[in-house]
Amino acid sequence: MHKLTINGQTATAADNELLSDVLRRAGKAVAQPCGGRGVCGKCRVTVNGREEPACQYRVRGDAAVTVPEPETILAETGARESGVLTEHMALALDIGTTTLALALFSEDNGTIARTATADNPQRAYGADVMSRIGYCRAHGPAALQSAVIAAVNGLIRQLNAPPVKRLYAAGNTTMLHLFFGVDCSAMGVAPYTPAFLKSQTVPAPRLGITGAETVLSLPCAAAFVGADLTAGLAFAGLPPQDQYNLLLDLGTNAEIVLFSRQSAVCTAAAAGPCFEGADISCGMSASAGAIFAYAPGRVQTVENRPAKGICGTGLVDLIAALLRDGTIDENGYMPCGVFEVAPGVTLTQDDVRQYQLAKSAVCAALLTLLQKQNVSFNKIDKLCIAGGFAAGINIGSAVAAGLLPAALKEKCVCVGNSSLLGTVKYAAGQHDLSAFLEHTAYVDLAADPLFSDLFIENLTLKENSSPISERPV
Repeated sequence: MHKLTINGQTATAADNELLSDVLRRAGKAVAQPCGGRGVCGKCRVTVNGREEPACQYRVRGDAAVTVPEPETILAETGARESGVLTEHMALALDIGTTTLALALFSEDNGTIARTATADNPQRAYGADVMSRIGYCRAHGPAALQSAVIAAVNGLIRQLNAPPVKRLYAAGNTTMLHLFFGVDCSAMGVAPYTPAFLKSQTVPAPRLGITGAETVLSLPCAAAFVGADLTAGLAFAGLPPQDQYNLLLDLGTNAEIVLFSRQSAVCTAAAAGPCFEGADISCGMSASAGAIFAYAPGRVQTVENRPAKGICGTGLVDLIAALLRDGTIDENGYMPCGVFEVAPGVTLTQDDVRQYQLAKSAVCAALLTLLQKQNVSFNKIDKLCIAGGFAAGINIGSAVAAGLLPAALKEKCVCVGNSSLLGTVKYAAGQHDLSAFLEHTAYVDLAADPLFSDLFIENLTLKENSSPISERPV
């Protein structure tokens, strides 16, 4: 055994043990956006005065380790908090891949008394669902489950919530599997089969949840279209007669539902962790010092701190601005190779390519649903954009950088954390659309030639102003 001093605290490590495993055990876990593959370089810590990637460094002797202070991700729920408690209170939980959000609300009238947010500690196992599925396949779900349960209990204490009968939970299908301690390995390989899609009801003490008697999850639609979309439908509500709404949950796994009053079709596009900053050289989450808005000669950072990196919304602004001034051409080529955004913060040619892949997946998925249903842009009443990334997105930049179709620019509505707010509506019986979702058709993009064609077409960065294609589907 070797002795480690981690930020002044003593820990032990077996010979040849990964430092990242030691840090988790010592309560000093660092985020590993790439899932421990050693390619992102963002889990660096200092070992005996040298920077080392924690996910690759193996302990072979005593060492002094310095771990950077954890960054708290800015998470806005969009909730109006009344502070008022009624007789029948309950808890609503959104288990996001990046952040967690908890609301104490009244089942009597659906009003929200208080909310609290926290980073999802599973980020120490990877930024996206596929990384966490891979960890679950190799090690089982126990560590992932215990991490998120501990964080949820911390949020309950933070809310100073009275004991409640019910905690309602929403999240993507993978997050719900891990929350309930269910092996999700089968969702990592074709045919991507989840262990469950229906609503789950489990005694809270069995999960280790304190302060509630029963945990109930909202139902999912498919392996990669989860209960967060069920909640989003509850929040958005149905469109006017003969019109359609689109609900787009932007994240590492962009989930999309196209729905009318009579039918719905959904899909999921693997955008990757680009919008979370994981695949971008100076990318970071929306925490202190992250550039979240950009205009030539001016950057805005979270908490007005000195610029440390670029988060998702800042990346979209930056790409749009560099397209306008010719620093990047429509094919994504950047002749200068590297662009300095702020002192010590740069955008590289590889970063632009990562953005192109992510934005093309999202835009092509959205267009695929429209074309398969023969729905034109003028039949769309609104495009609801959900998720933490969407809360601060500049719609004009998103259109200019090719992420969203220009024809829907005036129909875009950023709805914030529709998973949390929709869970409250669902639980209060205001907009339960779960039965509607059970009959929703799912489009598997991986096997769809139309999506493949649209993905290639949308790799350019020019503004997408084309009408819906007349090609056969």
